[in-house]
Parts: sequence; C-alpha cells; structure tokens
Amino acid sequence: MGALPALPILYSFRRCPYAMRARLALSVSGQAHELREVVLRNKPADLLAASPKGTVPVLVLPGGEVLGESLDIMRWALARHDPAQWLSPPGASSGEMEALIAANDGDFKRHLDRYKYPNRYAGESGGEAAGFALTHRTKAAQWLAQLDARLDDGWLLGTQASLADMAILPFVRQFAHTDADWFAAQPWPRLQGWLAAFEVSDLYAGVMGKHATWQPAAEGQV
Repeated sequence: MGALPALPILYSFRRCPYAMRARLALSVSGQAHELREVVLRNKPADLLAASPKGTVPVLVLPGGEVLGESLDIMRWALARHDPAQWLSPPGASSGEMEALIAANDGDFKRHLDRYKYPNRYAGESGGEAAGFALTHRTKAAQWLAQLDARLDDGWLLGTQASLADMAILPFVRQFAHTDADWFAAQPWPRLQGWLAAFEVSDLYAGVMGKHATWQPAAEGQV
C-alpha cells in the first residue's frame, strides 16, 4: 500500500448507497479526508490492497487501520464529532435505531436488489424476471409503509435526523428511482416528503458532486 496517508482515504463510488451513507457521516462530522472515486469494474490495486473483497466504501486511516464497512465508517466519523447528534437523537434508544438499520440492511436490501436487478437472480426467478421483480417490490413496499407510519415527526426516531435516517435514506432513494412514477403514486406522503427533503438538502448536494475517477500517480511522481 506504500506510505501511510496524511488524511483518511475514502474509496467510493458515487451512486453506491453504502458509499453514500459513509460520505454523509464524514461530511456532517466535518472529517477531512481524501476521496478516491473508483470504477467498480476496474478496481485499482490500491483499493484491493487495502480491502481484498474490493467493495466500497473503504476508509484507510492514517495509522494504517482499514474500515471496510459503511456503518463502521459512519460510527468512526461520528464518534470523533457528531454535531447533529445522529448517534444520540433525543428520546430515541440506540436499540431501536440499530433495529431499523438491521431491517434495512437485511430483508429490505434483499428485496430491493431483486426488484432493481432481477436478471442477476435468474436462478431464483425461473426465467420470470418481471413477475419476480414485482413480487420483491411488493415485499419491500410493506416495510416502506411501516417507515411512512413512523415519520409523523419528520424523522424515523423523532424530530431530528439520526444515524438510522441517514443509513436508510440512500437505499430508499435507490428503490424510489427504480420506478419513480410508481413510487410517487404510493400512499406514502411522509416517506415521499422525507426522501424529497433529503434530496434537496445541502448535505446531500455536498456528497453527490461528481468526481473524476481516481488514478494512482505514475511511478516516479509525487
């Protein structure tokens, strides 16, 4: 991996919801870092050296420690500085917050993948990709309806954003954009408003800017 970095290095892919939520936490915490935008079909050797599994996000810390899971990156950044109280929203329990994130990353993510990318699961679909996708959309929608019911106060755990909101929103965004017209027609006004407010926020704009694909310096260059 060469010399240790002066700043944490984040390997990221702009549209990946896991990488998005890592960027959100780094941004809100004010944690300076070097962002390296990568192309997942052509993963750089530096990324693979840091994390052989080759997924993003990956955060390489100045001391050499590597964080290869998005939630670990979020918690690391927020443990250093959490000005918006994402880790401790007033009146919410950490257990409730963790349960919401686990549901998102478990069953909902499984249904989302099969709804958005049914052709990747030909062995499960039996060749009926369209019907397979709709079945998983229906199952995912059941959980989204539950989220909608939680949003009376504007956020999942009360009147301000929490780790749960920011860990889950990138995946709801991915679901919504799979068929935007269908999503807009659903009876989920609170969920739709929650997502819309997120997508027009300064925080979202700040982490979704486009970056050139990172290229390692040529040998002999600084």
